Amino acid sequence: MSEQRYKLHWVTAVVETAKALKEMIGPFILLVVVNGFKGESTAPWFFKYWTLIIFGILVLFTLVSGVIKWRRFDYWFEDQELRMISGLFVRKKRYIPFDRIQSLDYTEGIFHRMFNLVKVKVETAGSSSGKDAEAELTAITKEAARQIEEEIQRAKQFRIIGPSLRSNEDAELVLHREPESASAKQAVKPVKTVFSMTTGDLLMLATTSGGIGVILSGAAVFLSQIEELIPFEWLFGELESFMRFGVLVITIMITMGLLIVWLLSVVMTFLANYDFKVMLEKDDLIITRGLLEKKRVTVPLNRIQNITIAENPIRQLFGYSTVIVNSAGGMGESARIKLFPLAKRNRVIEPLQELFPALDFNMPEDKLSGRGRRFYYRFKLFLVLAAAGAVSYYFFPYGLFALILLPVVWAFGRWQYNTAAYSILPKQLTMRFRTVSRHTVFTEKNRIQSMEMDQNYFHRRQKVATLTINVKSGMTADSPAIRHMPEEAAEQFLAWYEHRVE
Repeated sequence: MSEQRYKLHWVTAVVETAKALKEMIGPFILLVVVNGFKGESTAPWFFKYWTLIIFGILVLFTLVSGVIKWRRFDYWFEDQELRMISGLFVRKKRYIPFDRIQSLDYTEGIFHRMFNLVKVKVETAGSSSGKDAEAELTAITKEAARQIEEEIQRAKQFRIIGPSLRSNEDAELVLHREPESASAKQAVKPVKTVFSMTTGDLLMLATTSGGIGVILSGAAVFLSQIEELIPFEWLFGELESFMRFGVLVITIMITMGLLIVWLLSVVMTFLANYDFKVMLEKDDLIITRGLLEKKRVTVPLNRIQNITIAENPIRQLFGYSTVIVNSAGGMGESARIKLFPLAKRNRVIEPLQELFPALDFNMPEDKLSGRGRRFYYRFKLFLVLAAAGAVSYYFFPYGLFALILLPVVWAFGRWQYNTAAYSILPKQLTMRFRTVSRHTVFTEKNRIQSMEMDQNYFHRRQKVATLTINVKSGMTADSPAIRHMPEEAAEQFLAWYEHRVE
């Protein structure tokens, strides 16, 4: 292993400063709203402009911090490890063995793309939090990123063939000669694109995504932070004057505001998923997406635990679905991955069959018996009836309209019951169920960590049960379940799982 130390690119200082300034925008706006840019005109100049002075000091501090991170960060390769050291007064060292690295995820922001750089996130099976990577190289050249990949591959080859050689020098010689052989060149498989989103898929994804909720919730959080500064009396007075224009004008204004927010969410979703591709390189899936910020995620195929085809009611109506995979490696977002964010259902089966030839992607055929049907709506009807009774009592007679919810709840429960289905194959379990969206889960038998059958008192009387399976999803578990299925079918599941294939 080389012990030569490498530096991050100087763009690191710019990126870190920009990131810190972005986080300071909210506090700065709040500071200006409270105090304004200028103080009293009779005060000394340093009191008069104290808001700008404080902000200038913070900007200078963030700029210096970014430069320090760039200048005082080194990484190198030694003893089959990726080693890093950083910090000015407190020097932090981090050693990551190559065999613990699950994947290297790349991101290209605006500054990165200007200088042909990438941000590298090092993902391991034991990352420290649900969202943070084990390590992050803020800005390095693409050649340096490829060098890290080569060092990882070289370490894995050395671990496999090294012990059979006489010395480390012989191992180095073999590793350097191996790429030059004709057989090695033939063994290298080209990168193959197995799936890409069309413009129609992108538009459908953008128009039916939940981005509008994110924008509205973000606005609500911001307003909650400055609610004491909002002149509610003045606003109510203006609103009272505005009401004179009539309900039609107000309705048009509200509709226009919601339309603008929706268009903003469409643009954000479109840019984030632009040029979405899934590629197969050896035994790894490579997912790339993004226009302004291009991201690249690597998912080892042997880490994928199950595959879910999700269809919300609107997308299902138009024949669209989303494919989600759970990975045993990675954390947070890198554990539950949207393999195909949105595509026509007949377009996802062929690439899925190519990627996972051991799985059968036919729909489950076994439906639930009538014994469990009432459990899908009985308890919900009781809760709605109690709530409707209270509303009707206190708001009679208008509260009686709440009783309209009873047939709605009953129809929704029947909808869930009619959706539920399952299939047991010799080495695979397929489950279909519905919350609001319909989920079809395909799981290989050897990927299931545990299986549970639950029964309450009423279940036992009607001889039904709820069956849940658990598979790894990062450091947590994914737990799909078929609720209120026949008791004998649930016991068949358990018997099938207990019978291990040698």
